[in-house]
Amino acid sequence: MKSILIKTTAVISMVAMACTDLETNPRQSLTPEVALNSVEGYQAVANSMYRLANNFSYYGQQMMIAPDILADNLRLVANTGRYQGEEANGDRDHIGLWNGVVYGAINDANLIIEGIDDEEVRGDQQDKDFIKGDAYFMRALFYFDLCRVYGYEPGKEVNGFNLGPILRLNPTLVASDADFRERATVLEVYQQIESDLQNALSLTSPVAVGTEGVYYANTGAALTLLARLYLYWGRMEDAAAAATSAMNLLNLRSNGDGLVEPGNYVQGFSRAPHPESLFELEIRLVDWTSVDGVNNSLNSLTSNTDPAAQFILGASNELMETYEPGDVRRNCWIETTREGIDGPVYASRKWTGYKGDFLENLPIIRASELYLIRAEARFQTNAAGAREDINALRSKRGLGPIDNLLSGQALFNRIMLERRQEFVLEGHRFFDLKRNGMNITKHGNFLEVPYTDYRILSNLPLEQILLNEDLVQNPGY
Repeated sequence: MKSILIKTTAVISMVAMACTDLETNPRQSLTPEVALNSVEGYQAVANSMYRLANNFSYYGQQMMIAPDILADNLRLVANTGRYQGEEANGDRDHIGLWNGVVYGAINDANLIIEGIDDEEVRGDQQDKDFIKGDAYFMRALFYFDLCRVYGYEPGKEVNGFNLGPILRLNPTLVASDADFRERATVLEVYQQIESDLQNALSLTSPVAVGTEGVYYANTGAALTLLARLYLYWGRMEDAAAAATSAMNLLNLRSNGDGLVEPGNYVQGFSRAPHPESLFELEIRLVDWTSVDGVNNSLNSLTSNTDPAAQFILGASNELMETYEPGDVRRNCWIETTREGIDGPVYASRKWTGYKGDFLENLPIIRASELYLIRAEARFQTNAAGAREDINALRSKRGLGPIDNLLSGQALFNRIMLERRQEFVLEGHRFFDLKRNGMNITKHGNFLEVPYTDYRILSNLPLEQILLNEDLVQNPGY
């Protein structure tokens, strides 16, 4: 959308800012009738939706770091009290998304979807479609994340437990709009996510990889998220088809052309947008308070590039041992030392704070994921095609092809390894193991978590269980 940019100041958004999916608080004293009578008012709601996604309890920190420390990619190299429970997979030490941030963002999306097409809303229909496409895409992403944190993937249920999040598709404007609901099944939510993404596809436009259009929902990003959904769902043929459609749309070739060249891989994480971004969250200094960067940013927690950085998380030794000679992804880590730690520790060069004051954008969906989605979707029925996708990615990471006879479990293991190396610190590792029904492997002396262990799922907040008698807690809690 040309005329209305993300820079628009938020006017109003009725969102759930308390730790509940029910309570709502108006951002300002303006009423919805005043604020939501134009496209500009709805763009302000969309801006709010994006800012919530940037929150440190969501993609701004937790959703990028926790899936790696819950598994085997990261280790603590300094004791600040943060992520200690997650490293040990302690009881109730998991990812916490059942809060006003995520449900508030869903409420923003619901507001847009329900109201923007009203004939009394002033504005161009093209602008309305743009904002509505944003809302459908983001609502799909929010519900997808809630499902993978709080529920088992369809077909991977333990003891038949199939519940996911509460599903709300209408906005909650005032307390009288709220009601207590049961949790939907993951399958029901997946069906809604699929529908939302199909709606997003009808409303969004294609944008080139790594251009400023990726700061908003777009056709390539929606197709990729749909392919990811089908992969989690176990619909492998659909996952491969969606990935292929996205790759064709985005001019990603079977030889890897369209991805960054090996010599530019590390540098790509210090560019806005990232040259492989399909969808990227833009964070600006005005989105933070004066202490947010040093206290909460990915750069401060995982890097030692600034003397004021906290640098509490480094790569696990087990991860570092997986890299082959010449793999440029290894260059995203720099060897250093840390007081109290024997031997080398590894600081990240993936999150560099390149915008200053620990600030950087967050590439949420990158083009390389399409190759690995399609490889995994193909490996059982088209091993040659899966190997071709892996080799295409590896050719842009400074590596040669894999064994041309690799198949079966060995091929699957290779795909999991490539995902582990490619997406470290981007929020995938724990979920890649979980969605395949695998035990959660750990680093050092930490014990792996069996897939049947209750700690595979996060717990719902106790106050929500007490508030809503229809709400069922996850097993084991």
